[in-house]
Amino acid sequence: MRKMNRKRRFIFLLLICLITLAAGAGVGSVPISPAEILAILGNRLFSLPLPETISQNEVSILWTLRLPRCLCAFLVGGALAASGTVMQSVLRNPLASSYTLGVSSGASLGAALVIVSGFLLPMAGFLTLPLAGFVFGLGTVFAVIAFASRMDRGLQNQTIILTGMVFSLFVNALLTLLSVLKQNYMQQLLLWQMGSFSGRSWREAGILLAVLLPCTLYLCLFSEQMDIMTFGEEAAQTMGVDTKRVKLKLIVAASLLTGTAVCFTGTIGFIDLIAPHVARKVFGPAHRYALPVSVLFGGAFMVLADMAARTVMSPTELPVGAVTALIGAPFFAWVYFKGKSAPA
Repeated sequence: MRKMNRKRRFIFLLLICLITLAAGAGVGSVPISPAEILAILGNRLFSLPLPETISQNEVSILWTLRLPRCLCAFLVGGALAASGTVMQSVLRNPLASSYTLGVSSGASLGAALVIVSGFLLPMAGFLTLPLAGFVFGLGTVFAVIAFASRMDRGLQNQTIILTGMVFSLFVNALLTLLSVLKQNYMQQLLLWQMGSFSGRSWREAGILLAVLLPCTLYLCLFSEQMDIMTFGEEAAQTMGVDTKRVKLKLIVAASLLTGTAVCFTGTIGFIDLIAPHVARKVFGPAHRYALPVSVLFGGAFMVLADMAARTVMSPTELPVGAVTALIGAPFFAWVYFKGKSAPA
């Protein structure tokens, strides 16, 4: 694959994404072939006549259940992958992610408070849960940055990581305490913490797309600065990069991606660790390539993980977070020990 030029590799990755989406939409208790998927899409989008062999039940399953779910999985995977790419570059740590800064923990706590209290914003309705997750997730990041800047005005990477880990542990402790105090909601809270795409609709897919697309384009504008910052903060500053300001902008944008993803689906880990590594391995370290490629790979990987979650033990559905953890945990260990064994 390395012998292929970058353009052909990118086209190959796009084909993989399309095949993955088709597989995710077609596989299930009612199998739907790629030809039938195209026919149903033509009918729904362009009012083309349906073949007599396709029933309205199949149309409803594909259009109402599977396609929104697959698109949400792809968009969430892409958002987490983009966030992970930025975090690893900005913090110069191959194990860094938005989870390192407590975004997922904060979002989970916000969602848990809404679930337990039953509170709904008058004008938000169903959006109260994701809004709470997003606000708490982003609030955790701001708290981490505020405390880190008080301890280290230069916002050194190790200070941010250590502060984020402390906040993440503290917020997780609060979430555990809430689960124990409100045992009637314990199962629902545990399912939230493991992640699921069940019941996702076109509404959620549209909101995710509205966040992912502009945020990814915004992050791509900083590709050159991120390339420079990988050589170290001092080197970046000598080359004219305002590392503190750029770092804050990138962390907030990446946290917005993670917070939005988590608040719709719950906590799903390791995608933001795996996708950036694969993207850099195949397309090189330059962020103008690594960032969009990690989005595509993360999306495809999440669709496959969701497909496995709902089919491996059918009719029982596994949490998506459990599937990604089964793959991601060994990968995390491999990256860690590879870094340990690398020569100084």
